[in-house]
Amino acid sequence: MSLKIKICGMREPENILEVAELKPDLMGFIFYPSSSRYAAEILVPDIMTKLPPYIRKTGVFVNSDFEEITSTVRKYSLDLVQLHGDETPDICGRLRETGIPVIKAFNIKESTGFKLCSEFITCTDYFLFDASTSSFGGSGYKFDWKILDKYDLEHPFFLSGGITPRDVNNILEITNPAFYGIDLNSRFEVSPGLKNIVTLKKFISDIRLNNKSL
Repeated sequence: MSLKIKICGMREPENILEVAELKPDLMGFIFYPSSSRYAAEILVPDIMTKLPPYIRKTGVFVNSDFEEITSTVRKYSLDLVQLHGDETPDICGRLRETGIPVIKAFNIKESTGFKLCSEFITCTDYFLFDASTSSFGGSGYKFDWKILDKYDLEHPFFLSGGITPRDVNNILEITNPAFYGIDLNSRFEVSPGLKNIVTLKKFISDIRLNNKSL
């Protein structure tokens, strides 16, 4: 199965449409006010209708309540939610019961970071592994990807945190069968929320070409 490509931190209308032409599998929009990529003040719901249906629109939240998340899902016609805070299995399950798939993010600094994951298997669709940080949201830093060899659950996961244009080979060396996709953000930007189209295009092409040949 080809790796899914998620491009996160989108908010500028013209840039959103440019990135859409690269045909990512998912596009992420951050609804966390403390983020420099906070989308709600700029993002116009109508822009979502211009995205092709094969791009799954993902809303990223940090410790938002159920009503806020579901209201945002409806307003922006989101296809998934990604929970990047201290959310419990209960709220994950409640959201999933509404019909919206759930990605639960975990900050990883050592193999023990996977211990919490088992509590979320039945109430989520995917995990996302990011580097450990003192603040919420993406860190822009890598953790030791060799730790992924110790992940022994079948639940599919995204790899996030500090992925750069130079990481194609390192990504393709990850052999865990649950490895589902990659999450690209800050290392592919001109400025926060504004993606470098040329860099993204080459990276996506390299990943897809080499991933199919494995």
